Amino acid sequence: MSSGAGSTTVERGDRRPRILSRIGTAVCAVVLALVALVTGYVVLTAYMVEPDGSWDRQAVTGSRVAAGVGLGFCCVLALLTWVFVKAEWLRRWWYVVPVALAVAALLRLTLLAPAL
Repeated sequence: MSSGAGSTTVERGDRRPRILSRIGTAVCAVVLALVALVTGYVVLTAYMVEPDGSWDRQAVTGSRVAAGVGLGFCCVLALLTWVFVKAEWLRRWWYVVPVALAVAALLRLTLLAPAL
């Protein structure tokens, strides 16, 4: 009978770290999703700004600023992702999100920049 009680204690002891790990994973995923949404919004704003004519330098500057800020947010997102993956709360595929957003921001700053 004592062996049965001991196995129940072992099961309860094993269950607690698993639950904490799942809670940590959920919290990290929500944090990264929120930061990715903000970053995606800023990068999308960079793409939405188009100059009205050859005189509209302010729109070009706004697009460049939004893409630069989005690139900065991508760096923050990549660092957060690195920390969470290193802590083994998230898997490596989460690196795709900051890389994709960074590529989009870099494309807007270089090849797809609005021209006057």
